[in-house]
Amino acid sequence: MGTDINVQIVYAQADSVWRAALSLPAGSTVGQALDASGFARSNPAYPQDALAVGIYGQACTVERLLIQGDRIEIYRPLNFDPMESRRRRAQHRMAFMN
Repeated sequence: MGTDINVQIVYAQADSVWRAALSLPAGSTVGQALDASGFARSNPAYPQDALAVGIYGQACTVERLLIQGDRIEIYRPLNFDPMESRRRRAQHRMAFMN
């Protein structure tokens, strides 16, 4: 466990991308990487209590252990309710068909 691993953290917003490249001790977790990256300070508007993360498109928890070369992706919160969107699309289709 004496070696370091290199990981990336990426957060894509509608108009920009926030990135951080880190060198962490082997055995570090996603949560430790997020703390070390300064993400919360750089993105204070992000709801930290609803943190959604993944590694290469696979959702994970902040307790997940990292390995060399992992890319941690921070996902944006939904701006809409998926069920409400489906309802609106169904209503639109019904109106179009009549």
